[in-house]
Amino acid sequence: MFTIRSLTRNYRPNSYNVKLFSLGVYPSIPNQQNLTSAESKSLATMTDTSKYRFNHSMLRVKDPQASIKFYEFLGMKKINQMDFPDNKFSLYFLAYDDKNSASTGAHWSDRQGVLELTHNHGSENDPNFKIANGNSEPGKGFGHVCVAVDNIQAACTRLEEANYKFQKKLSDGRMRHIAFALDPDNYWVEIIGQNDPEKTKDVKETDTGSYRFNHTMIRVKDAEKSLKFYQETMGMTLIRTNENPDNKFNLYFLGYPEGSPATQAHREGLLELTWNYGTEKDSNFKYHDGNSEPQGFGHIAVSVDDIDKACARFEEKGVSWKKRLTDGRMKNVAFVLDPGEFPLDCEDRSKLTNSRRVLDRGHSEREVEEIKLVGTDDIGGTDANRMKLDAL
Repeated sequence: MFTIRSLTRNYRPNSYNVKLFSLGVYPSIPNQQNLTSAESKSLATMTDTSKYRFNHSMLRVKDPQASIKFYEFLGMKKINQMDFPDNKFSLYFLAYDDKNSASTGAHWSDRQGVLELTHNHGSENDPNFKIANGNSEPGKGFGHVCVAVDNIQAACTRLEEANYKFQKKLSDGRMRHIAFALDPDNYWVEIIGQNDPEKTKDVKETDTGSYRFNHTMIRVKDAEKSLKFYQETMGMTLIRTNENPDNKFNLYFLGYPEGSPATQAHREGLLELTWNYGTEKDSNFKYHDGNSEPQGFGHIAVSVDDIDKACARFEEKGVSWKKRLTDGRMKNVAFVLDPGEFPLDCEDRSKLTNSRRVLDRGHSEREVEEIKLVGTDDIGGTDANRMKLDAL
């Protein structure tokens, strides 16, 4: 019988199961030693998950200027912007891009730890428009994004002095090593320290250039199925597990290879899965994916080495699709559904970075976006119903 503990003990990253998943049937965790030479050769000619990036997390926002100001205060920089006036929405991509950042100067698609903010034009002037932050009903599912800072006490003091609100201040409760700030739409932004809080409590300065967009948290109904999906299908590695039996929940942190960070808190592009015990036994239980009303969180995104080969592998794995690569006219983007039906945007890093070279040859920004996204007329509907251009 497959168990979480056996998965964390026996799983080897980037070894793939070559059998198709039957609907609702989950084969044993694959082991590289058990693959035949023919199977290994077949997998070697496909896609390399060690080259994948947990690229971005998308959040809808009411007022982009207020949101961008907040995240820039946290040290992020706007590294890309896409405007679609005909479709009445804009996309803003923010990331850490200082000299000491993890991916300084890299193309937006060739990074980990990018935040995509989606703005539907006019929402900032609608007094009835409100974002669902994912932490209350209806709409509970998405949890938070997390920024790792150098000196947590000084960083939190700086936020307080700028009159930003907190869901949990550093001094609240018994957990004095984390805080939760609130962005302008009341999304929770966890603040953690890269350094031992006991050693930074008397430090008064903080350098936003050292900050990292550490992780994104989503809640999962069935930990076993979700861990299997993100490890075996998406190729992530389980980095750390926090078990909390007294409070009946576990936390799982997964990610792709990223150099040699000093600690987990120095990393970017991690995915935190939160599992509350017993939800997997309730056939009627389901977390909100953020894309039906009330809306808020949109998707997470992985950039891959070769989108065609990656999607062929996903098909082999028997994934559930929101949008196949062949659907519609957007041939560079596919959307996979994880076991909890959270959408996962898959994009081809090489094709997107090549678009920069197209721009450098004299094409306009709009022409580049058309090269990348190739229109959306065949998808139809409003922003709430489209895929990438609908800002899913």
